Parts: sequence; structure tokens; C-alpha cells
Amino acid sequence: MNEMPKRALVTGGSGGIGAAICKQLGAAGHFVYVHAHRGRAAADAVVAEIAAAGGEAGVVCFDVTDAVATRSALDALLAQAPVQILVNNAGIHDDAAFPGMSPQQWHSVIDVAISGFYNVTQPLMLPMIRTRWGRIINISSVTALAGNRGQVNYAAAKGALIAATKALSLEVASRGITVNAVAPGIISTNMSNPAFDAAAIANLVPMKRAGTAVEVASLVRYLASNDAGYITGQVISINGGLF
Repeated sequence: MNEMPKRALVTGGSGGIGAAICKQLGAAGHFVYVHAHRGRAAADAVVAEIAAAGGEAGVVCFDVTDAVATRSALDALLAQAPVQILVNNAGIHDDAAFPGMSPQQWHSVIDVAISGFYNVTQPLMLPMIRTRWGRIINISSVTALAGNRGQVNYAAAKGALIAATKALSLEVASRGITVNAVAPGIISTNMSNPAFDAAAIANLVPMKRAGTAVEVASLVRYLASNDAGYITGQVISINGGLF
């Protein structure tokens, strides 16, 4: 099925998985807004790669936890045209055993994932609804499904994102908008690589290897396509058979 180019926004687009998603959506012909908070230089590099491959992209910078700044940035985008593909990928982790977890560790992780989801998604909804076509893909985690020691805050945040995915999908299904979650397992990125050596991965993962950011991005690209128009409210794990 031929794809009509859309305008896409990927939060956390300057990171490992986010950058791969931006490049895949750019390769699919969409105009991609690469979001960054502090990583402007990395976002500029992603835009340059997309342009070098013949695609179109731009950088947008704001803190997803700052509702006013987020709304101002999104209003500027919406003044041009609706955003019809949204990938909520921004997230942080700040690990600690729960008895020793500080309030700051709890609130910061929850705020980026959940307040960030609201602050970014809600302003885009009515313009998207008016087009009668949309794709919202929320990047969750295997931790939300299976848990992980030292990540109660991260599991709670990513689990809430799954619950929001399912509820929102019901609200907008009749408007041509799908809402799905992707739950990656152990993916090779600069952020995750220090946590897992090859022996640990071979012991944990039936496929005996970490996944790649490109593999996650390819799944997102599919969910953002016309071909995935009858898939909504789903949580799709990409974890090498981890569970």
C-alpha cells in the first residue's frame, strides 16, 4: 500500500533507539521532527543523516516535563500542519533498590514517562483527530511486563504507559487513529551496554544476543504505516524470547 508522507514527532529522538526510529520514519518518506532536551547536537546529527539519505527532518527542543514549554513548542509545529505520527520515546532511568529510593528518583522517572506522555500527546490529539488518520506509538519496556530489581520506578512508569495506551486506543479507534506500545527487552545502546555483558545476555536471552535499535525502529515503522491500520491497543514485545 502506498504511504502518503506524514509529519512525525519522535520524543527522545536524539538517543540510541530514538535516533534509529527517526531514521526509519525518514526513510519511509515522512517529515520527522527529532526531539531533544539537552542533546541538541545529537539531534542535529540525526537530522543530517536523514537529509543525507534523501529525507526531510528538523529539530525541536523542549523539556517534556515542562507543560508550558512543551505546549509552546507544539503550538509552533501545529501552526504549520497536524502531526499524525507520534512516537513517545522519551524516558530516563534512575535505578535504586526501593527501600533506598529517593523521592527525586521516583518522581523524575515517573514525570518524564507519564507527565511527558500527557504533555506531548494531549495537544496533538484534536488536530490529529480532524485528519481521521493517526499513529501513536509508546515505547514501554519489558520491565513493565516482567519487573526488574532496582527499577520499581521505571517499571511503574512504563507500566502506566501501557495502561494509557490501552485506554486511549479505545477513545480514538473510530477516528482512524491507532495507539500501540512497544516493549523492548535488552537492546544494544550506549545507555544499556554497560549493564549487560555478553555472558549475561547469553544466559538471559534465548536468542543469545541483544536486540538492535534498528530492529526496534523497524517495528515502529511498521506500526506507523497504513499496513498496521487494524492493530491498536496492543503491547508488542521485542525481546528475543526473553519471556
